[in-house]
Amino acid sequence: MATTEHPPPSRLRSWMLEGLSDMGKGGGHVGPHAEPEPPHRGQPWYRVMCLTGVDYFSTLGYQPGIAALAAGLLSPVATIVLVLVTLVGALPVYRRVAEESPHGEGSIAMLERLLSFWQGKLFVLTLLGFAATDFLITITLSAADASTHLVENPHLTGTLHNQQMLITLVLVALLGAVFLKGFLEAVGVAVALVGVYLALNVVVVIVGLWHVITAGHVVADWSSALTAEHGNVFAMVGVALLVFPKLALGLSGFETGVAVMPHVKGDPGDTEERPSGRIRDTKKLLTTAALIMSVFLIATSFITTLLIPAKDFESGGPANGRALAYLAHQYLGGAFGTVYDVSTIAILWFAGASAMAGLLNLMPRYLPRYGMAPHWARAVRPMVIVFTLIGFLVTWIFDADVDAQGGAYATGVLVLISSAAIAVTIAARKAGQRGWTIGFAVISAVFLYVTVANVIERPDGVKIGACFIAGIILVSLLSRLARAFELRVTSVHLDAMAERFIRDIASRKIRFIANEPDQRDRAEYREKIEQIRADNDIPGEDFVFVEVTVLDPSEFEASLTVRGEVLHGRYRVLTLESSSIPNALAALLLHVRDLTGCTPHMYFEWTEGSPFHNFLRFFLFGQGEVAPVTREVLREAEPDRARRPRVHTG
Repeated sequence: MATTEHPPPSRLRSWMLEGLSDMGKGGGHVGPHAEPEPPHRGQPWYRVMCLTGVDYFSTLGYQPGIAALAAGLLSPVATIVLVLVTLVGALPVYRRVAEESPHGEGSIAMLERLLSFWQGKLFVLTLLGFAATDFLITITLSAADASTHLVENPHLTGTLHNQQMLITLVLVALLGAVFLKGFLEAVGVAVALVGVYLALNVVVVIVGLWHVITAGHVVADWSSALTAEHGNVFAMVGVALLVFPKLALGLSGFETGVAVMPHVKGDPGDTEERPSGRIRDTKKLLTTAALIMSVFLIATSFITTLLIPAKDFESGGPANGRALAYLAHQYLGGAFGTVYDVSTIAILWFAGASAMAGLLNLMPRYLPRYGMAPHWARAVRPMVIVFTLIGFLVTWIFDADVDAQGGAYATGVLVLISSAAIAVTIAARKAGQRGWTIGFAVISAVFLYVTVANVIERPDGVKIGACFIAGIILVSLLSRLARAFELRVTSVHLDAMAERFIRDIASRKIRFIANEPDQRDRAEYREKIEQIRADNDIPGEDFVFVEVTVLDPSEFEASLTVRGEVLHGRYRVLTLESSSIPNALAALLLHVRDLTGCTPHMYFEWTEGSPFHNFLRFFLFGQGEVAPVTREVLREAEPDRARRPRVHTG
């Protein structure tokens, strides 16, 4: 393959695009933690759980307060509903996702395999939009809540009052700066952060429960108020089911749990094809995390609802976005409360780091492979700058308000979980597992209801998601258009007969005829040769036909296998399968030139019809304006005209 020569890049450009040349080789995936641990040198599942936990467990920083605002006195009941949906719905779904995609691809890859052509690409881009919503709002919401803990600290509130926006922007910028320098996820740091944070929360929960038990009137007052407001248990459950979608933040973390699967050690006998131990231990990871979080969610919603006045949860109140920190300061003193604040700020900030790493893993997995991202999108640092700037914009739009971002966050989480539930339902049906199919179908219906209810209640979430989807699709299509003339073939392989044809014809003059296969009878090839000879005024019949069959034109990069055959006892034909006829032909010509050292010639006939219409056919369906596009692909791939294969059109 020929490569275009460029002047030496500047030091800044080299630093920004560091590692770009290695991105995507072998169909691999890029990102700050794209490569899995070396075989049998991964981490034990409980340590990797902490990597997931910085995202999942950190929601305790704001979840109890959001639950109290959404459900009021019913917060504990609604939280129990949330826990049931987590354990009976989300957990079984993602345990199945772990079985179906043990290399960290997640549910999006499961659904991608079900659809081909452009509808599959557009569907994946839509899911990527919601995933971007989830991860980006995780960054901005976590930073906003971290700044809330900082501003509302009794020792700092006077100094930092009204500075929450600035602090949030600084935290987002600091996160971006860490990734620009070079970020490697440290499991040890995650273990320390999660261990300290959960230990501090255990202390707060125990102290909170002690105050609830010793002050007996608290439970009685809450029970009386609840009965007076809702009448009976059935009414309470009904209302809890209605407000449950607002609490969906507590379902986060499962997609991350699957994404970190490649880091799980598994068994010594595991292989990439059958990583049974990794799958088993990932299921342990998901189950343990869900159980720990369920206990904390119920306990914290109970103590915060009973011990904190309702007005303190409201915007501007001392418990808004920091309910457990409020209890830590009130019942355990300023010193413990400050330690709790520091721990919460640290884990919330690290949750943003986990989300940024998720973004940098997710986008390069799909967009470059689709040809729907510029070249620099394969490198980490330019994408960090893009995501950081978007984080600034989201923070400014939501005014660094934790409550205001809850709807967008919940929408992203719920769409991903709903898509995962649908994916495993289809997988179970294909496997002939009728019981699991029915069970997963019911779970899918529940999550779809919750998603729709959340969108109706808080449409800002789907609006933000729609903005991300529209942005991703627009940028992707523009990028695909800008890269239309790029040489997309990663490698060319000739079978024995094809190589024999080329070496034989190289001893004379290499002449190919681009032929669109029709009946493939003797008359078709004879008439084609006569037409090419007449159009180009060349003698003889020393030609090799080249025929390309378009498979999925929505694919962008792929390897090319060339097979040779002799038809009707005299016509030599090379057959290729590709997503684009011009790119396949250009790649073949360059490969033949490099293999033989001779300049190959290829003969075309002009395509009838409007050039613009034919270009759209090429862009969407991989065929159309074949001759000029092949020449343009060659021109971009080989700047030296003397070495460029020749294209003839008559």
